[in-house]
Amino acid sequence: MNPRDGATLVARTSSVEATQRLAAALASLAQPGDLVVLAGDLGAGKTAFVQGFGRGLGVGEPITSPTFTLVQEYVGRLPVHHVDVYRLGQLSEVIDLGLSELLDDDGVVLIEWGDAILPMLPADLLEVRLTFGVADDDRTVVLRSAGRSWLRRMASLVEAVAPWAGSGSSGAAPC
Repeated sequence: MNPRDGATLVARTSSVEATQRLAAALASLAQPGDLVVLAGDLGAGKTAFVQGFGRGLGVGEPITSPTFTLVQEYVGRLPVHHVDVYRLGQLSEVIDLGLSELLDDDGVVLIEWGDAILPMLPADLLEVRLTFGVADDDRTVVLRSAGRSWLRRMASLVEAVAPWAGSGSSGAAPC
């Protein structure tokens, strides 16, 4: 089995607040050393997702996009390391961010635009892909777990995503 293979869940939200509530529900499952990779077009809700995730971990201060600082750190139930690799020109610049140290910090690392650096990331991660829906605030959120840690939590992921699961076969059942 390829270590990048995993199960996929689909959720749908219709507001920024709903996307944040979904992220907060997922944060309740977070464990030290977790890696969450965020993907999606500009404006799809990656930062809003991190805000909700941070809120779910008890972060009290405002979470903003680290586009220009590259890494922001927040204190919650677990340390939250919010990384944005949008402005990185080369994969080699990822090394300068100290990602390996962040992953060893017993916190949670959330990386916006992380799909651009997937080859440099550990195989154990949760990928969150946000795409635009029909209405302005509608989002489809595709969660793909990869690696043993997230796969072991699949039943909990399904339960956490259930309130936002789409109807029919594309709901919160693993694919």
